[in-house]
Amino acid sequence: MERRELFSFLSSSAKEAVRENENDEVVIRPPYYNDLDAFATECQKCEAQCASLCQEQIIIIGEDKTPYLDFSKRGCTYCDECAIACPSDVLLVENKSKIYADIVINKNKCLSWQGVMCFSCKDPCLEDAIDFKAMFMPQINDKCTSCGFCIGRCPAEAIDILKVS
Repeated sequence: MERRELFSFLSSSAKEAVRENENDEVVIRPPYYNDLDAFATECQKCEAQCASLCQEQIIIIGEDKTPYLDFSKRGCTYCDECAIACPSDVLLVENKSKIYADIVINKNKCLSWQGVMCFSCKDPCLEDAIDFKAMFMPQINDKCTSCGFCIGRCPAEAIDILKVS
């Protein structure tokens, strides 16, 4: 079996496990809000400018007409565009903060924790927030901004969002 086939197999197996747990999905909001309740009241009247101006195209408008972040392909660069575009001031640049999410590496799914040399999570990390013990065993350190770039790059889908703080 070639390396590419191995990653494809492991990735498809992990996707199946994730589908079974979709009911436990965590909603992550853009990092520029002060009042969580404002999403439910103000975003109903909006035309989703935040989503259309997102450079990374990670802001998705849910069925409830509120924005959430989807890290399946990219992450947040904290570019401020969504906050600048928000007409109802739910998102404001002056409220910029770390994304409220706890990002962790699932050791049971992680290829590197299983002895396979893989640096897929470390390469896209803008903050150098993933440390490796020797060449294996990655761990997320306190530099993590929860930007999400590592999540979509992991071939085993081993990076989880445990909860929203």
